[in-house]
Amino acid sequence: MKNCFYKSTRSNDINITSSEAIVRGLASDGGLYVPVTFPTLEKSFDELANMNYRELAFYIIKRFFTDFSDDELLNCVNSAYDDKFEVEEIAPLVGSEDVHFLELFHGPTLAFKDMALSILPHLLKTASKKLNIQEEIVILTATSGDTGKAALEGFADIDGTKIIVFFPEKGVSKIQERQMTTQKGKNTFVIGIEGNFDDAQRGVKEIFSDEGFNEEIKRKGYMFSSANSINIGRLVPQIVYYFYSYLSLFKQGKISKGEGINVVVPTGNFGNILAAYYAKELGLPINKLICASNDNNVLYDFINTGVYDIKREFKKTISPSMDILISSNLERFLYELSGKDENMVKHLMEELKETGSYEISHSMKDGLKEFYGGYIDDKETFETIRELYEDCKYLIDTHTAVAYAVYKKYKKDTGDNAKTIIASTASPYKFTRSVMKSIDKDFDKCDDFDLIKEMSKMTGLGIPRGIEDLENKDILHNRKCRKDEMKEVIFHILNK
Repeated sequence: MKNCFYKSTRSNDINITSSEAIVRGLASDGGLYVPVTFPTLEKSFDELANMNYRELAFYIIKRFFTDFSDDELLNCVNSAYDDKFEVEEIAPLVGSEDVHFLELFHGPTLAFKDMALSILPHLLKTASKKLNIQEEIVILTATSGDTGKAALEGFADIDGTKIIVFFPEKGVSKIQERQMTTQKGKNTFVIGIEGNFDDAQRGVKEIFSDEGFNEEIKRKGYMFSSANSINIGRLVPQIVYYFYSYLSLFKQGKISKGEGINVVVPTGNFGNILAAYYAKELGLPINKLICASNDNNVLYDFINTGVYDIKREFKKTISPSMDILISSNLERFLYELSGKDENMVKHLMEELKETGSYEISHSMKDGLKEFYGGYIDDKETFETIRELYEDCKYLIDTHTAVAYAVYKKYKKDTGDNAKTIIASTASPYKFTRSVMKSIDKDFDKCDDFDLIKEMSKMTGLGIPRGIEDLENKDILHNRKCRKDEMKEVIFHILNK
């Protein structure tokens, strides 16, 4: 097995190990770390199909993080994918015929972010020991709702770390907000900002690239790292569940070996669908990557025109985790589209910062043919949830509804009947108000937390452990700030 090294998307810098890339989070030039070359999988699909989730995770992640010893990585994997997940399969498939929902929400925070953020703290702690890092690591994270809670859950009381999460004060569901503001852990800090997710994400990235501020906190014994999907330690574990879902279909005899499938992903930050793209680069037979957007449809426009333009109205929707206009992980895709041309990526990122838009070249646009972009509005989202529940008694959250509706549009547009996996990124319990209102408008009169109980009665499904008695937990975090006060807040936390 060849060693896998990493470099920035924006410069031809010195290749670094996965441990260094995980600890740093973001490259010093503002770029994202990517593999210099993609690894290869030596085992056949027949062999891989016999692995359980933990075994498959170890096998795939090891190909990317080659400087971890087998024992180190096994400890990370086994610590992550244990009984904190409520089902043995970790990521089960539900469905029949041509479409299957990949349920990625059975972890402690009820969202797909658990799939990677359960392992990232262990990877980061192991990597910092390997590198003999003396500073305390400060995890700095912006969230549109789900990353924040999953990161807080993963890093709470992990020795040698602090975690600071910024979320848009009026841009998450009541359940998401309560999950974060009740988080226990002496090293956890949660701040609501007066702005949207893009404001929070932009602020975090600017802090990472502020050499003066980083030097100042280093003198105080700290260093920053990230739990967002800009961190390669977040992205690589997400590749696993696409292989696992494909192999599950193969093992069940629902697809033949090598048969191509389609994958639908609801995404705002492009990280989850990028993981599917990486899986395809590793040899997973994916025909079409279907990118599903809500009314903040900047990715839809990009896939269909090659123009990325954030100069548009930011809309608050009932699928708030996708209310994003600046898709950070798209930069990694641009790197691949450009033939790994770091100068081109740097130019496009500078253009985006200066003008709010860019257009890729004709040759790069050819690479977009692997994708299909679609979007729906809130009205269609409500209708999709209701129709699927009435037809199948299967309840989905608002983000999964966006994906399913775009899948139906794709099928109507193309007539493509290939087997399809839809990434179901959150439990309906995280968005009770919107989901239950989809079924019956009278539910809109109920309290968000009463709706948890109503949802359980309606579906006959038990309330997930992660939100049991959530409304009665003490609020431990109530700090707020403006988007231009983020550095000040961080400085205050680290000087306590």
